[in-house]
Amino acid sequence: MTLYLAVIIILSYLALIKCIFFRHRRTLVKSLKRALNAPSSRETNGEDIRALVVTAHPDDECMFFAPTIIRLIELNATVHLLCLSEGNYYNQGAQRKKELLNSCAVLGIPASRIIIINHKKLPDDPKAEWSVSLVSSEILKHIRAHSINMVLTFDGSGVSGHANHIAIYNAVRHLASTGEVPNDCTLLSLVTVGLLRKYISFLDVPLSWFLPSCVCCIIGSKPYKQAKAAMLCHRTQLLWFRYLYITFSRYMFINTFQTIAQGPKNLKIY
Repeated sequence: MTLYLAVIIILSYLALIKCIFFRHRRTLVKSLKRALNAPSSRETNGEDIRALVVTAHPDDECMFFAPTIIRLIELNATVHLLCLSEGNYYNQGAQRKKELLNSCAVLGIPASRIIIINHKKLPDDPKAEWSVSLVSSEILKHIRAHSINMVLTFDGSGVSGHANHIAIYNAVRHLASTGEVPNDCTLLSLVTVGLLRKYISFLDVPLSWFLPSCVCCIIGSKPYKQAKAAMLCHRTQLLWFRYLYITFSRYMFINTFQTIAQGPKNLKIY
């Protein structure tokens, strides 16, 4: 009887995951509309979205943001990538830059929409303290240059806790607090989950679906193979534990985002 119940529970859970995959596309479009404050009555398949994904290192784009990039491009959104370092911690910057371009080609981002920063004050180093003003100025410059209306980056825990990831969030939060971001631009942070949820792969889908978030991006088996192929472009980073990450990380299947609230421009002064 216990085994029978266990089988029923497992099958029901898998059926729930399948149902969520089926409903996801329609729900994603609605959540993107809400995030952009677009009228719910207006028909759109994503062509109005001009997204900027801001990362710290080559491979962040596929390790953490692949589900979002793949889904946005499927919806005909324009996706730009701003990578704030070449990933030169082990003096492999030139090779890692090429790997990033190859990875983005697999994900669907053309080279013309990829910006890789090489600045001595923004080293790939978990012990380095990146300047909030420098990072925020780089992000703002690209928001304005490409009329970006959606910025996606890490949250205050940086998914992996990497200091460079967290520095980007601090810079975006700084921009939000100053009111320098254009009125039509939404700022979104990728939700960091606990260790258990992080490594239960697609089994985290129901939890991510039902827990509150602003935007939830989920991919199935075919797009997962695309995300995996992008990861495999980063040959310099393919140590044994990266293969475990590719297999078990929920970030290869699921991204959930929260809005970074914007400040003074929304305040009324009497």
